[in-house]
Amino acid sequence: MPSTDSHDPKKIYGIHIWGEGNFVVEDGVVKINHGCKPSLMEITKRLRDEGYKGPLFLRFPHLSAQNVRNLFAHFERAKREFGYGGKFKAVFPLKVNQFPGFIIPLMEATKELEYGLEAGSKGELILAMAYTNLGKPITVNGFKDQELISIGFLAAKMGHNITLTIEGINELELIIKEAKRFGTPVPKIGLRIRLHTGGIGIWAKSGGYSSKFGLTSTELLEAMDLLKAHDLTDRLSMIHFHIGSQMNHISPLKKAIREAGNIYAELRKLGAENLHAINIGGGLAVEYSQQESQTSRNYTLEEFTNDVVFLLKEISQAKGVREPTIFTESGRYVAANHAVLVAPVLELFSQEYSEKILRLKETNPPLVQELYDLYRSISTKNAREYLHDALDHMESLLTLFDLGYIDLTDRANTETLVHLIIKKALELLRDKPSKEIKDILDRVQERYLVNFSLFQSLPDYWGLGQTFPLMPLDRLDQPPTRSASLWDITCDSDGEIAFNIDNPLYLHDVNVEKEEYFLGFFKVGAYQEILGMRHNLFTHPTEAIVRFEEDGTYRIEKILEAQNILDVLEDIDYDTKEVERRIRQLIEDSEKIEEDERKEILGKLYLYLSENGYLRTINFAE
Repeated sequence: MPSTDSHDPKKIYGIHIWGEGNFVVEDGVVKINHGCKPSLMEITKRLRDEGYKGPLFLRFPHLSAQNVRNLFAHFERAKREFGYGGKFKAVFPLKVNQFPGFIIPLMEATKELEYGLEAGSKGELILAMAYTNLGKPITVNGFKDQELISIGFLAAKMGHNITLTIEGINELELIIKEAKRFGTPVPKIGLRIRLHTGGIGIWAKSGGYSSKFGLTSTELLEAMDLLKAHDLTDRLSMIHFHIGSQMNHISPLKKAIREAGNIYAELRKLGAENLHAINIGGGLAVEYSQQESQTSRNYTLEEFTNDVVFLLKEISQAKGVREPTIFTESGRYVAANHAVLVAPVLELFSQEYSEKILRLKETNPPLVQELYDLYRSISTKNAREYLHDALDHMESLLTLFDLGYIDLTDRANTETLVHLIIKKALELLRDKPSKEIKDILDRVQERYLVNFSLFQSLPDYWGLGQTFPLMPLDRLDQPPTRSASLWDITCDSDGEIAFNIDNPLYLHDVNVEKEEYFLGFFKVGAYQEILGMRHNLFTHPTEAIVRFEEDGTYRIEKILEAQNILDVLEDIDYDTKEVERRIRQLIEDSEKIEEDERKEILGKLYLYLSENGYLRTINFAE
């Protein structure tokens, strides 16, 4: 059953662990802890009253801007504390979230900081050139061809502060070639170093000698020779490394900084006098856990910044070189918590079992009759005993059905009665938690059908097993009584968040035929949008930006409805005019459709084609 602190608004659903003070529970609802503190239910109902059905993707730009400012504030504090002489700058890696509803507000809100964008492809570089505030840093990582490098030269001519980080010697050769063709200004050059230090966790292969990117020690020396030979040593300004996303332990980063700091010092001694920056990459972890025993990282932002600054100062002093400018990416940290997915529950499957659907006979098999008697007489005193009896009877009756001793009506009555007994027993025992009850909950959890696609909106759960904080948006002043597994609306059995006894989810027993029940999935702003796949042709949910005014009030703006069916088909290269023509012809040729029906049927089809593919639900507020 729910833990003893589940009634404490400060701790319910682990919000004190992952919420970071940005979301709070008050008056039984989840609120944004900013400005006038609107509830997510209030925002959701406003959008649904305007006709936006299905799942909603809510953006809160103040949260991403706040995270950037926190990052800068902590590094500036650490610099003061340790007397660090280098600067701090940062870039947001576009691969984490390229959507305009995120990037444009982020760049607007951080223009006063030394904050820019990191690109890993031609398309991303074009976005970086368009939206990075002039003079703020742009870095380019990833494999590059001549065309991408040429775009980098054009960015430099536009006045952008751009650094091309080379991943291999051939890329440096292309830069040298383009420098002869374009002349000045030549973009700054960075060298991605292949560290001995490896990462840990799912993304461990980002570091170490077997990592995908980076120059070996031998290649670093070769790169220095090439730069000197072509008078480009002065353009070398940065070294870069990355040991993995979502670093749950700080120790690999500390080892990597020591290694990178020594490489930095050695390159300066070799003549790279303008080398002044170390980009420590991303990896700053986000807390996704809802349980104290399963936290996602073993360090704080304060510890992270202290370790980086202290170690680089220590190495610089020991090697007698200037303290480098520190660059970070930390895209997950910046983006994850800015977005919340809100999805309505469509159905609770046990609610298909009600007393009114029983088909009891005048004379029932003894075990079926006994189940009925258990259901009618269950009480708090005997609930645990009757629950055990009901589960045992169900096993016996299903065996009798397989052997042909009872019929389908008896089996249906068995299923209905057992579900009714379970539901009543759990309600009676909700204040008497025990391991036994938890084990039973694991066996008989309620299945909630939720109007969203897990593959579209939570691909990291499907692909990597990454969990995300989730909770109902209201009824938080009432104890949840049902152990829950979630089913999405795709026709794929993998579209499920199964009940996990080690990470249990408990939800409320609601009648969705009479009232709406919404779930919020939090910290979905990093990677999930761009990795989301159109499984079953479900698209990005309807999105909206929630922006706060200086006086604390809020407004909902830039609502972008989920694509309609025709747009989705067109995006995957169907000729939608041909699709329409074929359907129209089949209707006209059908002998089962009367002449006067054809126009009406075509009208209905065109109406459906103009809607998004998510399921339509009733707005009970109407």
